Amino acid sequence: MRRGLHLTLLLMACAGSVVAQAPITASVHRHADSEEHAPSCAHILQLSSSDWIARSTAADNTTEATRRAIASYARCYDARTDALAARLAKSGKGPSRSALTEFRTFDAALKNFTATAFADGRAPADALKPAYASLYEKQFRYAFYRSYEPKPAAPAAPTSSVSAPTGIAQNATSQSSVDTDPLTKAKNHFGELLDALPEDRMHSLHAAFATVLGPRAASNETRLAVYRYAIFLLEPPSAQPFSPPPF
Repeated sequence: MRRGLHLTLLLMACAGSVVAQAPITASVHRHADSEEHAPSCAHILQLSSSDWIARSTAADNTTEATRRAIASYARCYDARTDALAARLAKSGKGPSRSALTEFRTFDAALKNFTATAFADGRAPADALKPAYASLYEKQFRYAFYRSYEPKPAAPAAPTSSVSAPTGIAQNATSQSSVDTDPLTKAKNHFGELLDALPEDRMHSLHAAFATVLGPRAASNETRLAVYRYAIFLLEPPSAQPFSPPPF
């Protein structure tokens, strides 16, 4: 009788253990399934950052959900840049040590400008702006390594027998190109944003920005990207964005 009672209690204990573990096991399986069906970085980077964030927050558009979506895109963007840097290093076609040092100096200056833009002691009116800034700043490292990828041969430009306009027409064309030049427009708008700030803040931001591009022979494409990034940091959230996200 006593042995039978012990056996019954043992079976009940084992059954309870199985029941207790079942929810944990199910939870582990659900987590594994969610990871297995998570989009790959290749899939994520086929979308723009805006599209990925909108898709990720369709069912939950809270600030924290948006932060997670920004972070997941950032991880994939960094992974792609890291893979590109590794391929270039392996092929021996990557940047030299001096070029890497120059880029790191540029990157440090850009990060310092970003910190200065957010260092007025107040939380940004847009709580997500620092997260977006951290994401968009990654474009410069990727562009740096992309510049070392082998370029396909460009097709020969067609020749034309039409002569260039002269006189008044030529002057008008030149003036029109200045008015619509993206870099000129970006410089002017950046200056307007600085001028609207208190004098001490304007001077600190101007000094920080001067170290980003001032001593460097950057291409116009890089200069435009830097100005647009700086404008993004300074423009108020209520304003119409000066330019779309860089990716």
